[in-house]
Amino acid sequence: MKSFFPFDPVTVLCSVPGYHWRSKTYSKKDSIMQQKIGFLGAGQMSTALALGFLKSDMVTKDRLFASDVVAANGERFVTATGATLCSSNFELYETVDVLFLAVKPQQMEDVLDEFSVRMDCGQKLFVTIAAGLSLCFYERYLGENTKIIRVMPNTPCLVGKGASAFAASEAATQEDIVLVRTLFGTVGVVEQVAERLLDAVTGLSGSGPAFVCMMIEAMSDAGVRMGLPRAMATNFAIQTLRGTAEMVLQTGEHPAVLKDRVTSPGGTTIAGVQTLETHGFRAAVIAAIQAATERSIELSD
Repeated sequence: MKSFFPFDPVTVLCSVPGYHWRSKTYSKKDSIMQQKIGFLGAGQMSTALALGFLKSDMVTKDRLFASDVVAANGERFVTATGATLCSSNFELYETVDVLFLAVKPQQMEDVLDEFSVRMDCGQKLFVTIAAGLSLCFYERYLGENTKIIRVMPNTPCLVGKGASAFAASEAATQEDIVLVRTLFGTVGVVEQVAERLLDAVTGLSGSGPAFVCMMIEAMSDAGVRMGLPRAMATNFAIQTLRGTAEMVLQTGEHPAVLKDRVTSPGGTTIAGVQTLETHGFRAAVIAAIQAATERSIELSD
């Protein structure tokens, strides 16, 4: 069939400077790659995030910077990532466009004091991964017009399987939100939520890895109690949780439906399910997440 156009529109568009037929994807990536990204605090989570960013090709090592009062942390970060280590927080701030605040919550006030006295924070994007500190807390030091995004990641970010949620200040732009969503998407799943829900995220996915590890440990102990070698029991426990989680994700079915498929009438699984119910298994899990959420709220206050 003859084209309606007297010319090839793709050829013409591709001749326009800066145009690419996949321009939406490339413009986002190119925009992020232009940013200099810094980590104030170069511990394990910072290193995991930086490695994820590098692996995705969204960030190059020459645009990655860090500072840390603990020399060993800075050295490990640089060794792992190839980034540049700054001599001070001030040098880091002056160098980067996006600054990750990754110090412990109890250290954050001193860091923000330094910024509020010496620096004009209006043009920077601040991304905080410290638990329990509200956007208002940061705005008191950095100013209400400062672009701040508060993120709650979890430790599986260390292996690229994290679950992160974030909330943005009023001053943060849509471009800032896209940048943070894209970067954290390199180390797992990420969702934007209302800030009031970040405490629930902290209780569920932030504290959740500890609860899952306890489940793995308990299953391994049970396997040993029933005669399995420890290494085998632990491996089977891990693979059972991993495989079941993947099955839920891939099928999209409710966990209860998949549970029922394993639970034959009068069989072994229903005997175990009854025992879990007798000992309040689900109630204990719910209570644990509720307690972690309430503690996060207390720390925020």
